[in-house]
Amino acid sequence: MEDLTSGSKRRRLVDSMNDQSQQQSLLTGLPDDVAQLCLARVHPSNLYSVCRSWRRLIYSPSFPPFLSLYAVMRSTSNSDPTQFHDSIDFFSFDPISSHWQTLPSPPPIHFVLRHPSFISRNLPIQSVTVSGRLVLIAATAHQFLPALPNPIVFDPLTQTWDFGPPLTAPRRWCATGVSGGAVYVASGIGSHYNSEIARSVEKWDLQNGKNRGRRGLNWEKLGILKDGKFSREAIDAVGWRKKLYMVNVKGIAAKEGVVYDVENDRWEEMPDGMICGWRGPAAAMDEETIFVVDEAKGILRRYEGESDSWADVYLDERLKQAEQMTAASGRVCVVCGDGGILVVDVLESPVTSWIVESPVGYQPVSLHILPRMSNI
Repeated sequence: MEDLTSGSKRRRLVDSMNDQSQQQSLLTGLPDDVAQLCLARVHPSNLYSVCRSWRRLIYSPSFPPFLSLYAVMRSTSNSDPTQFHDSIDFFSFDPISSHWQTLPSPPPIHFVLRHPSFISRNLPIQSVTVSGRLVLIAATAHQFLPALPNPIVFDPLTQTWDFGPPLTAPRRWCATGVSGGAVYVASGIGSHYNSEIARSVEKWDLQNGKNRGRRGLNWEKLGILKDGKFSREAIDAVGWRKKLYMVNVKGIAAKEGVVYDVENDRWEEMPDGMICGWRGPAAAMDEETIFVVDEAKGILRRYEGESDSWADVYLDERLKQAEQMTAASGRVCVVCGDGGILVVDVLESPVTSWIVESPVGYQPVSLHILPRMSNI
């Protein structure tokens, strides 16, 4: 009885201290709005462990949002590769607290990630990030139909999902990319192969003030591809210096490459040096630097446009068989062949890396870097 009483006293004391912490000012002698301006200049990792009020501040809508890692994850609970596998969830990894958090549930959607006819491969879910949002664009539903007639958009700052405008032709196994705040979709197939869809290109501009991801607004049709060779795989169209760069197959196989000039609505040939070194997943950092992983050798490389060549950045055995990658603010994040997530800080000298463990029971399908979710 004495232990229970003393435990109750301790809990009341902790509750009282928490109440006082919630009521105390952020910085003694300063109004909270002025204190926030001062604390906003400090890296959130330095604020996180100081006190509860500062911890709450860095997750508030008024504090400048730091970047977090977002992941589309598939459940590994079904180990039978001959069965349909359509269980996916969405997570955000907070680099300050080193904690995974599930995103709010999206609108009802049904994806097929595995099918008995394709035992050795996963069916792709294609997604991009644009204007601080996560956009799901293409995937496969049952009977090999396109799963998304409309893009589905997640806004981390409001923690809400919304529908984008309906695609002129819903598709899967297409090329998807972002340039200058607009989403581009090229090629792909619908319920069956169609040469018109396989050569078509569409654009959705999220930076247009009247086009904020609401239902009912149209995609803009653009100049067509010369052929339908880019409908064979789910392809990342990498945005770099107001152009989109894409290859028609993944991995180290021989491939063809094309470049789309977004300002002039014109297709061009990919430079020889670029296509020769495109030997794995690729991503652009802030649309200024292209990185690629040579998945056979486990080397992260950077494209040097002036010399049309690739420079070695980082060698790591864990990069072999890399499946997907994203890049922003000096970090390259890679889905490795074993399902792990390798983060490479390319701004450090020498370059450093570390592993982010996936949530238990999940493997990443794709990674994105977006502002952290706020406490609203």
